[in-house]
Amino acid sequence: MTMIASNTIAQQSPASIAPALSKKPRPFIPNPAIDAPGFRQIVKESAAERESKRLTEAEFIKAMQEKGVIVLDARSTRNFDRRHIKGAVNLPFTEFTAPDLAKLIPKKDSKVLIYCNNNFEGSPISFQSKAPRTALNLSTYVSLRGYGYTNIYELGPLLEVSTTKIPFVGTELSAAPSTSKKIPAPN
Repeated sequence: MTMIASNTIAQQSPASIAPALSKKPRPFIPNPAIDAPGFRQIVKESAAERESKRLTEAEFIKAMQEKGVIVLDARSTRNFDRRHIKGAVNLPFTEFTAPDLAKLIPKKDSKVLIYCNNNFEGSPISFQSKAPRTALNLSTYVSLRGYGYTNIYELGPLLEVSTTKIPFVGTELSAAPSTSKKIPAPN
């Protein structure tokens, strides 16, 4: 019965399923905890700035060496544990709150380097690509700006994990078979 109902619904147009939605405007639903116009403003204001703060691989590696810099990985903890840039700290994007960000990045003008799934290929489990329009760097940058952080830089290129000079750590690497040969002990 469910299959028949699903097929019937799938064959109908959205307008015939919810005619009330297509014929009259929806009433405003207030929610002071959600600010869509403010979000759109941050995106607009930070667009040019973000582009000027996208770093090459070499620039990113150099910036990682600076005193006080924070390399932030906003991917899931599961994927962070599998493989991440050595020295990075993890705060999943879904857990961004003012107090949690302040624990990791106490100063709003701290230099923060960000990267995401769409910066690396060759590791499809830990760095599974997202649709380009939904790349985590975009949301992370805008959210950090929304929380008042002012010194954000982003890894720009798409890099192959096996050839990048950026160092990684994680369980995915420790589980990989060793390519070094053991020299037999003398008798």
